[in-house]
Amino acid sequence: MKIAAIQSDIAWEDPEANFTRLRPWVAAAAAAGARLVVLPEMFACGFSMTTAKIAEPPGGPSTRFLEHQARQHDLWICGSVPEVPLGEAKPYNTLVLASPHGQVVRYRKIHPFSFAREDEHYGAGTDHITVDVDGLRCTLFVCYDLRFADEFWGRAEQTDAYVVVANWPERRRHHWTTLLQARAIENQAYVVGVNRVGHGNGLDYSGDSRIVDPWGEVLAAAAGGETMVLADVRPEVVRDARERFPVLKDRRKS
Repeated sequence: MKIAAIQSDIAWEDPEANFTRLRPWVAAAAAAGARLVVLPEMFACGFSMTTAKIAEPPGGPSTRFLEHQARQHDLWICGSVPEVPLGEAKPYNTLVLASPHGQVVRYRKIHPFSFAREDEHYGAGTDHITVDVDGLRCTLFVCYDLRFADEFWGRAEQTDAYVVVANWPERRRHHWTTLLQARAIENQAYVVGVNRVGHGNGLDYSGDSRIVDPWGEVLAAAAGGETMVLADVRPEVVRDARERFPVLKDRRKS
């Protein structure tokens, strides 16, 4: 299957502007044959802590945008949303995945980024989510989660591709690119890393989105501009890598 990573700029706290920006990119991904389209973390508002302004209920505007794009283009699409469940005090940084058949799956970011005080404004998720996307087993993560290798290790046997959406600042870009390849190599799985570009709330973002194969080879990558990264991803490549070089069977269970 073909995966498209859309590396977009994000208008600060302006969902409608971002929906308008993204529609032609999603259409282009569909035209290129993508079955899964991945948008950045907080694709509709930027990495904002102003939760009273930007938080949405489940099924809010950002989720409806994803659902509509999935139906319109007959594909799977995901991106993270500041979503506050009914009756809870804090929202969660929630990676929402919409299918072309109307299914919506949610992964709540397990590791809020305390360095930026995200943990003061957003709750922490507890559950890992792996979804069968047209035969490809995709495990979902958000940005800072990438630094915690054990979370990835624990899902490796059930995973063909890790999907990581981010607003990862340019000043730590080397960490981003290195960790994406490390997670692919150590778990013998694809890694799809999608980061924003542009400037938001005093920070610069360099993108560096990429799709890495189970051997750690970069199949497709982008630098600092708005663009789309495309690659073909096949579950049998994961199976072959694990059979030819069976690292996972030697991993000790804690």
